Amino acid sequence: MEKRTLGRTGRPVSVIGLGTWQLGADWGSVDDADARAVLDASYDAGVTMYDTADVYGDGRSEQRIAAWRRDRGLVDDVFVATKMGRRLDQTVENYSPAHFREWTDRSRRTLGVERLDLVQLHCPPDGVYASDAVFDALDTMVEDEVTAAYGVSVETVDQALAAIARPHVATVQIILNAFRLKPLDAVLPAAQEAGVGVIARVPLASGLLSGRYDHDTAFAADDHRTYNRGGEAFDVGETFSGVDFDEGVEAAREFSALARAHDLEPATAALAWLAQLPGVSTVIPGARNVAQARGNAAAGEVASLGAEFTAAVRDLYDRRLRAAIHPRW
Repeated sequence: MEKRTLGRTGRPVSVIGLGTWQLGADWGSVDDADARAVLDASYDAGVTMYDTADVYGDGRSEQRIAAWRRDRGLVDDVFVATKMGRRLDQTVENYSPAHFREWTDRSRRTLGVERLDLVQLHCPPDGVYASDAVFDALDTMVEDEVTAAYGVSVETVDQALAAIARPHVATVQIILNAFRLKPLDAVLPAAQEAGVGVIARVPLASGLLSGRYDHDTAFAADDHRTYNRGGEAFDVGETFSGVDFDEGVEAAREFSALARAHDLEPATAALAWLAQLPGVSTVIPGARNVAQARGNAAAGEVASLGAEFTAAVRDLYDRRLRAAIHPRW
């Protein structure tokens, strides 16, 4: 699989990575054996980028990655990005040097490493981006070799642009998919100019872009696609990219037809299209089973979809989703 340099980290990563929220919590139950199988299948298909967070299952995702990495003898072969900041109330004051050390020390222990490859602020509140003290503390952690680099996972385009403007931010992680196009306008060009890596998350709009759902599809009670549809637990944009589910089902039918006109499965087309956008460093779909993991990785080998495909995606977005989605994030 193609590899690209992940922004200011200077490290090469696979253009299709693996998001491991599913291996921790909030997507229904995934046992240890299934989680290990997903990690194995992804790596064997060429995936070297793994994204996690300290709150995914209160460390379960990090633990599973650490055990897998140890058992497979993978040290420099894979890049593991984690996140911090969601263990306390979301105030600027809680984004402090002491808490940073506490959180990174916890992740270092859990992941079994002396130095993290990348630590990302986990969708912090707006005030964090304006705080010089926050970014000074992050710089100190790099100097002290607690982490090799740091980035920010964001909810909005404005937050992404504020992070990109910071001189030592290595990466920005943002929701980007065929149902969330606003980052194409300013974030990707700004990141390219600054040399900041872009990690595209929620690339399948929580599964909508797989084309597998209909209006009657139900999800487990412990799946955020059940309990966060109105933003009850966290930003509603994290669930189906903020798209109304029924409208998303209809939009996904159109996208599926577009994908199949190119002889591709919808999920494969959605991931390949993202990976081919100028400025995207890596795309991090999740997977709950081996078939999904292999299918995701295959998107990294799809030939160029071309400008006509992008034009069709933009047309679909403009007709069905722009009015509801574009002003919000």
